[in-house]
Amino acid sequence: MLTRDQIDEYSERGFTIVEGVLDGATLKRARAIIDGIVANARSVTRNDQIYDLEESHTPATPRVRRIKEPVDRDPLFWELLRSDAVIGPVKQLIGPNLRLHGSKLNMKAAGYGAPVEWHQDWAFYPHTNEDILAIGVMLDDVTLENGPLQVIPGSHRGPVFDHQNDGFFVGAIDVAGAGLDVKKAVTLTGGAGSMTIHHVRAVHGSALNLSGRSRRVLFYEIAAADAWPLTTFLPNYRDFEQFFSERMITGTPTLEPRMASVPIRMPGALRRSSESIYNLQLASKRYFGTFQQAG
Repeated sequence: MLTRDQIDEYSERGFTIVEGVLDGATLKRARAIIDGIVANARSVTRNDQIYDLEESHTPATPRVRRIKEPVDRDPLFWELLRSDAVIGPVKQLIGPNLRLHGSKLNMKAAGYGAPVEWHQDWAFYPHTNEDILAIGVMLDDVTLENGPLQVIPGSHRGPVFDHQNDGFFVGAIDVAGAGLDVKKAVTLTGGAGSMTIHHVRAVHGSALNLSGRSRRVLFYEIAAADAWPLTTFLPNYRDFEQFFSERMITGTPTLEPRMASVPIRMPGALRRSSESIYNLQLASKRYFGTFQQAG
């Protein structure tokens, strides 16, 4: 469970870290499952409902940067999410009735793992209230060199930034145009089995993996059950029943959304396919492809 200091850190800075969430045996089991999923990418030539591929992917050398919705790929990933060690801290922060908005396994392979540009999750999926967060379960040691998550402290209390370029939603912030000082960003590192938690409005990103070590992080996006989406952009649900009942992690659903006075900026029109944040961000004014990683 979170300490008082961790709860205060999440409230004031928009993030916190929990150590020792997964044990060695569980990590080994998860890695073996992931290795099998990646190996199956040999027969895939383009992004699909399971894989987001690196541009250098080939059948002989499968390179996967994201496994989409891992909860649908193996029961272990639901099992981990519903474990007390993972979901307990989330209950402390946003309550007992929780729904899974989305899941993804972001993988940065040694030497070429792709960056994710500065953005706010809230820009992709505004809801009726902001009791929404993302947790990142580290399946490898995450260090300064292998593309760790970086978060700007206190940015969850600021504005919702424009994520458009040339009139189209690109899923990234023009940091220079927005006046963001990314040098203030905090780098979230930890040993395998640790877990980050960040607020849905926190500005965050991650650089290329230029190290000789992989960086695999299992992300779950979690919302209070009374937080209802305001847009169908990047839909994560098959139908209403899946949204309302099947994606509940704990507690009970409700047909009564809780409305809160929160800043909203709708995503807007798309020029590129919305299947991948990596694809969207190719049209943005890129930061990590130009500058060194923030400290």
